[in-house]
Amino acid sequence: MSVSSSPRIIALEEGWNNEIKAKAINRLEEILNSGFDRKQSDMFLPKEYVAIYTTCYNMCTQKSPYNWSEQLYQRHGETISDYLSGTVLPALKDRHDEFLLKELTTRWANHEIMNKWMQRFFMYLDRYYVKHHSLPPLEKAGLKHFKVLVFDEVKADVANAMLDLINQERDGKVIDRVLLKACVQLFEAMGMGCLDAYTADFEEKLLASTQEYYSRKSSEWIEGDGTPAYMVKAEAALEQERERVANYLNSASESRLLNVVEDEILANREAALLEKEGTGLRDLLKNDKHEDLSRMHRLFSKKDDWLLPIAHIVKEHIALMGNHCVSRREATLEEGAKAAESGGKEKKETNDDPDFIKELLALHDKFTALVERQFSSNALFQKALKDAFQDFVNRDTGKFTNADLMASFCDRILKRGGEKLSDAEVESYLEKTVQLFSYLIDKDLFAEIYRNQLAKRLLNQRSASDEHEKLMITKLKQRCGSQFTGKMEGMLNDLNIGIDHQTEFHEHYVAKVGDAQSKKLEFKVQVLTTGYWPSYPNLDLHLPAEMTRSKATFDEYYADKNSKRRLTWMWSLGNASVNGTWGPKTYGLEVTTLQAVAIVAFNKEGKEQGVFESFESLRERLNLPEETLKRVLHSLSCAKNKVIEKDPKSSNIKPTDMFRAAPAFSSKVRSIRIPMANLEDSHNPKRVEEDRTVAIEAAIVRIMKARKTLLHQALVAEVLSQLVLFSPNPKVIKRRIEALIDREYLERDPDTPNTYKYLA
Repeated sequence: MSVSSSPRIIALEEGWNNEIKAKAINRLEEILNSGFDRKQSDMFLPKEYVAIYTTCYNMCTQKSPYNWSEQLYQRHGETISDYLSGTVLPALKDRHDEFLLKELTTRWANHEIMNKWMQRFFMYLDRYYVKHHSLPPLEKAGLKHFKVLVFDEVKADVANAMLDLINQERDGKVIDRVLLKACVQLFEAMGMGCLDAYTADFEEKLLASTQEYYSRKSSEWIEGDGTPAYMVKAEAALEQERERVANYLNSASESRLLNVVEDEILANREAALLEKEGTGLRDLLKNDKHEDLSRMHRLFSKKDDWLLPIAHIVKEHIALMGNHCVSRREATLEEGAKAAESGGKEKKETNDDPDFIKELLALHDKFTALVERQFSSNALFQKALKDAFQDFVNRDTGKFTNADLMASFCDRILKRGGEKLSDAEVESYLEKTVQLFSYLIDKDLFAEIYRNQLAKRLLNQRSASDEHEKLMITKLKQRCGSQFTGKMEGMLNDLNIGIDHQTEFHEHYVAKVGDAQSKKLEFKVQVLTTGYWPSYPNLDLHLPAEMTRSKATFDEYYADKNSKRRLTWMWSLGNASVNGTWGPKTYGLEVTTLQAVAIVAFNKEGKEQGVFESFESLRERLNLPEETLKRVLHSLSCAKNKVIEKDPKSSNIKPTDMFRAAPAFSSKVRSIRIPMANLEDSHNPKRVEEDRTVAIEAAIVRIMKARKTLLHQALVAEVLSQLVLFSPNPKVIKRRIEALIDREYLERDPDTPNTYKYLA
């Protein structure tokens, strides 16, 4: 016979008072109140813990009406609440400032331990009762009790005490950062998985306190410090705030905290800092305070709105420095004009002013480096640099434009006998000049002048290096496209092809006139393509007999090679070497073809030798225009090497003057170059205008073909945006539109006269 016994029923009060409260809760509270060692992990031995857990388990698994799960859940909460209200809160009420923070963090650490052990003792409730009744888990319930009963009561005082410590640290005092970090972690924990409590109860107050603190501090700094010293303090303050976040604040606060600090010490003080007398931005730029300028950019670079006033002042400063350069040149020209008016020696203005261009290049180097290094190549400062240089680079002074001066500077360093520079220096100057050229509005004017000077260098064999010529054209091509440099490239190509032509013609020439005659009169011809080269005056020059025969020989040769092409002889472009003998000495004269023909005209014999000849007689013999002949004779009779004698002696050529070969001429050198004034200007303004007219009309037609219909203002705006080589006046564009309407490319809309239509 077997007898079975049912488990003993544990009454609620028996289990609670005799087991759970006596052996677990009372002991736990006693340990927490006694200041135990928190590193101690065995507050309850395993055997003790298991006994308490088993009691709770049994009380929760007894059959109804003896299932005490609901009552135990309720008493779990009451136990924690009673301890917090009766022990923890009174202990905090007596504390203030840093002592409050220390007591709170101690009590919070105790609560975490208590909450952990209470959850362990009543673990079975979490497994079944809590889940089945959708109640807060024990750990979360314990946290909620702490928040409601303790945290909500003291959070305002705690936040204020924390802020007081933070401000003490800002003032240079040493504080307990570990304590602050523990307080921050408490605020984070009170969010129950989010940062709502931290944000609402602490961070908002932190931001308000920070704003007040730095408003006061920045006011003190701005009154007592110059801009550089202020920025040093501002940069240090921002770095300290970053460290503060890293040391004990929540990382989510960093951006909001820094925004408040930056607004107070930077945005609200920017105008005063930039304009501060003696140490403001203009003074930093003037005195090349690079370190301070870099710091300013670092501080204000967070927002473009903060950089805009800085970029504006930088632009004004660069423009001011550039306009000073232009004004100095203007003053120099005015002084020369006044000296001439007062009877002094007149200094004739020329398009060769290398000092002025070098000054602009040095200025560009300086401020380009400033933008790159101090302002990290920021787009706003690149635009400021561009706008400033466009302001004064396009401010012309005197007779010659800055485009003319730049082109002449290039000519100076690219031709033989100009600047004595190494290859690296030439390349550097070319690169810098092209950068300066990019600011010109009338780029087509530069192209026309540069092409004329390039032609002279090439045709007069004055170019120092073919490689440098190609390099310059390549740089211009990279800036403005192949259309901009097409004619220049064609000129170089003509000369390359011409080498083969000259070899073939020399063989033909020797065969035609004989070896002796070919050595007596060497004759070389360079054939140029009309479309590539500048236009030159076409002179019907009367040549000496020897030169006439040589010309006829080439005409015959070329007609045989190219029967469908027509040659036009450009005598103003030719060069010649003439041997002149005075007494026992023979000199080699390097002259132009026009000068050579004039010299040969004085090569007389017998009674005519040494007889003066009138200007008019020479003009008829040579068949040259009066102005051209004046320039030729001036170079031969009024310059340094006077191989022709003029009567009366003066520095000007008049139609009444008489001329003859100088009866006595001597020079220390045997090879003499006799330069002559140019017959043409540096560029042809009429041709530039014609090219612009074509470009404007082409742009209008191109735009209208794509758009079909367009308002007048929109069409003008698009034309201006497409024309990168020059900027025409809108009135000029309007005239070209009218011309295209007359030629039936466009028509006005009959209903809206301000609208144009494209006619296919």
